[in-house]
Amino acid sequence: MHHSSLRFLFCNWVSQLSLYLSLLLVRSEKRKTKSLNGQQNHIRIRVWCHKAMAAKKIIAICQSGGEFVTNIDGSLSYNGGDAYAIDIDHQTLLSDFKSEVAELFNCSADIMSIKYFLPGNRRTLITISKDKDLQRMVNFLGDSSTVDVFLLLKDVAACNVSNISASRSSRTTVSEAVIPFEAPIDVAVDMTHTVDGFDMDFPNGDPISCIPIRVIDDKQRKAAQQWENTITGVDQRFNSFTEFREALHKYSIAHGFAYRYKKNDSHRVSVKCKTQGCPWRIYASRLSTTQLICIKKMNPNHTCEGAAVKAGYRATRGWVGSIIKEKLKVSPNYKPKDIAEDIKREYGIQLNYSQAWRAKEIAREQLQGSYKEAYNQLPFFCEKIKETNPGSIATFSTKDDSSFHRLFVSFHASISGFDQGCRPLIFLDSIPLNSKYQGTLLAATAADADDGIFPLAFAVVDAETEDNWLWFILELKSAVSASRQITFVADFQNGLKKSLAEIFDKCYHSYCLRHLAEKLNKDLKGQFSHEARRFMVNDLYAAAYAPRLEGFQRSVENIKGISPEAYNWVLQSEPEHWANAFFGGARYDHMTSNFGQQFYNWISEAHELPITQMVDALRGKMMEAIYTRRVESNQWTTKLTPSKEEKLEKEMTTARSLKVLLSHGSTFEVRGESVDVVDIDHWDCSCKGWQLTGLPCCHAVAVFECIGRSPYDYCSRYFTTESYRLSYAESIQPVPNVDRPVQGELTEAGVIVTPPPTKRPPGRPKMKQAESTDIIKRQLQCSKCKGLGHNKKTCKES
Repeated sequence: MHHSSLRFLFCNWVSQLSLYLSLLLVRSEKRKTKSLNGQQNHIRIRVWCHKAMAAKKIIAICQSGGEFVTNIDGSLSYNGGDAYAIDIDHQTLLSDFKSEVAELFNCSADIMSIKYFLPGNRRTLITISKDKDLQRMVNFLGDSSTVDVFLLLKDVAACNVSNISASRSSRTTVSEAVIPFEAPIDVAVDMTHTVDGFDMDFPNGDPISCIPIRVIDDKQRKAAQQWENTITGVDQRFNSFTEFREALHKYSIAHGFAYRYKKNDSHRVSVKCKTQGCPWRIYASRLSTTQLICIKKMNPNHTCEGAAVKAGYRATRGWVGSIIKEKLKVSPNYKPKDIAEDIKREYGIQLNYSQAWRAKEIAREQLQGSYKEAYNQLPFFCEKIKETNPGSIATFSTKDDSSFHRLFVSFHASISGFDQGCRPLIFLDSIPLNSKYQGTLLAATAADADDGIFPLAFAVVDAETEDNWLWFILELKSAVSASRQITFVADFQNGLKKSLAEIFDKCYHSYCLRHLAEKLNKDLKGQFSHEARRFMVNDLYAAAYAPRLEGFQRSVENIKGISPEAYNWVLQSEPEHWANAFFGGARYDHMTSNFGQQFYNWISEAHELPITQMVDALRGKMMEAIYTRRVESNQWTTKLTPSKEEKLEKEMTTARSLKVLLSHGSTFEVRGESVDVVDIDHWDCSCKGWQLTGLPCCHAVAVFECIGRSPYDYCSRYFTTESYRLSYAESIQPVPNVDRPVQGELTEAGVIVTPPPTKRPPGRPKMKQAESTDIIKRQLQCSKCKGLGHNKKTCKES
C-alpha cells in the first residue's frame, strides 16, 4: 500500500479516536452536573485540538444547558449541559459553523453572538463576527488542548455580555460589564440584571443601562396602570412567544415587580418572581396542533414585601421601542431627547440620549420594515414606478456580489415639465444620506418660471465617485431633450467637467461658486489669517458676479494685493466657466449648484427610511408640490409669475428717473447715474443686467416707455405664467404597495439585491455647509509674533 494512503488512514483513525474520547469525557461531565437547575440561554463549545501530521484538525464539543459560575479570583467557569461534536478546521466558514450548531440545538443562526476566551485569560471575551475571527481562534490555540466558546442567543432571555458595556471594542470584560450608577435619594433600587451568575433577561432586545426607578407620582402610576391586565391568567392565548414576553414585561411594570426566566426557548417559557421565596409563577407553552401560545399555569400571588414600591423597572431597547412606536407613527421626527423626557415623565425610567436613539431605531424598523428587505424590493419597485407612471425612468444596478450599487429615478411628469416649461438650466449636486447603509443622493434640479425648485431626476448611489457621476449623467441624458443647449451649474471635481463635456454636446458648464470658494480656501489654508481669507473669498464672489470685464479685473486686483499666489490661483481656475464677464451660457443669475434647498429639505426628512420608502416619500412630496402649484397658478392673472412680476415692477420704478436719448435704428442711449447703451433688437444693454437675468433692466424699460412698447414683450418666455403652468401640467401617480409588496410579486422579479457593505459610522453625522463663507473658520493666531497655528504660550520666540 502507498505511503500516502497509510498516512491518510492513520490520520483518520486518530481523528475518530479523539472524537470518541471527547464524547466519553463530555458524558462523564454531564452525569456530574445533571443535578444543576436553571436553563441558561447560552451554548458552550469546548474545542479539542489535535495535530494530524501538518494539518490542524479541531473537534468542537458544543454544550448547552449548563451555567456560569464566578470564581473567587473573578474568573468565569462553566458547568453542565448537553453535548454535540462538530469538526472544524482553517477552511471552515463561520456561516457553516453557525448553521450546523443552530440545527443541532434547534435555534436560528441569525440570533447567535459567538465569543471565546483567550488562552490564559478567563475574564476577557473575544467576539467572532467573521471568518477571519474564526481562523484567528484556531491560530490562538497554539499548543493548548481546549478553548471555551459561547453562543449567546439574542432574541430570548440571553445573557448578552457583548452589549452590557457601552464599549465599541470587540472585547468585553466582566468588570466593564457591571454598569455603575448612583441611586437617587429615597428611591428604592432593584437591579434586575446582575452580572454575578449572569442572571439576566432581555426578551425584547439588548439591555438599556438605565436606573430603575419606582413610580413617584400619579401621572407615572396612571401610565403604568394601562398594562395591569396584559396578563389575565390561565388559558390566556398569544400569537407568539414574543407577544407573550412583551405582555409579561408590561405586566411586571404595572404591578411593580421583577422576574427571572427558569425556562425560555422556542417551546415553553417558565418565569418566577425575582424575590427569593416568593410564590409568584407563570408557565406558557404552545397550544397543541396550533401556533398559539397559551398560559398553562400561573400563581398570581406575591409574598415579597413592598414589591410595588421597591421593585425597579427593567427597560430594554425593544421595550422602549414598543412604547414609542405609536408616537413615532404620528410624529416621524420624534427626537431622542423628547423620547427620554417622555419615558421618564410617564414611566419613571431615566434614559440617556443614545439609549433613546437606539430605541427609536428599533421602533422605526418595526413600523417601516427591514432596511435589508427594502433593497431586495428594488426590482419590484422600479417596475411599479414605470407601470404606474408610463414614460418614467427607473433603473438600478448591483455589483458582482449582488449588493446594491445605484438607483436612478426620473418621473415622466418631471421630464415633460422640464421640457415644456423650464429654462434649459440644470443644477447638479450631491447630498450625503445618514440612513443605516449610508450612501449618497445625486440630484438634478431645475428652476421653474417663478424660480421655484423643480426636481428633474435623482439617484441613490453607494458612494460619490467619478464612475457614479458618469453613470448618473448618462442616465440623465436619456431624460433630457437634445433640442436645447443646456447650461449646467455643478462642481468641477469628481469627474464632472470631463463627463459633461463628453455626454452633452455643446453644453455650458458653470462651475459652482460655492465649491470654487471651498477649493480656494482649502488650497490656501494655513498661509493666511482668517480675515485675509475672508477678504479673498468675498473678492472672488465679487469677481464672479461682476457683469463686465473692468469689474472682474478690479476684484482680482484686490486679491492680488493680499496674495500674488491667490491671484495666480484665480487666473488659472478657468474664469470662463464661472465669471459673468466671460461665461457664454445663460445662468439667469444662479451661481451655485445648491439651488434646490427645498428638495434637500425633503430628503433630510426621509433619509432615515428604507431605500424604497425614502424614494417613495420623495415621490409623494413631488406629487403634492405639483398639484399645489398647479392649483395656485390657476389663480394668477398676470402675464409673468409673481416673483418676476415684482422684479419687473422694481425696474419700471427705477426707469422713471432715467433719461433716454433717441438714436437711429434700435440703439438708444440711457442716462442716469451712468451712461448705458440699449439695443432692443438684440435684447442687449451695456450694463449686462438684461442678458444675465432674462428680464429687461431699468435702462431697457426706460426705452420701452419712451417709444411706447410693452416691457412684457421683451421678457424671457420662461418667466411667463403660461410656462409655469406647462411645467406642472402632468401629474405624478401613486405607487401602491411600495412598503408591503405581495410576496408573489417579489419572487417574479427574480433578482436578488442585498444592502451595500458600508454601514453608518458611530457619532453624529457632519452637516453639509450651505454657504461658502461658512467654510472659513478662524485660525489660531499668536498675539506676540502674529504667526499662525499657535498662541503666545506656545510661541517659540518667547
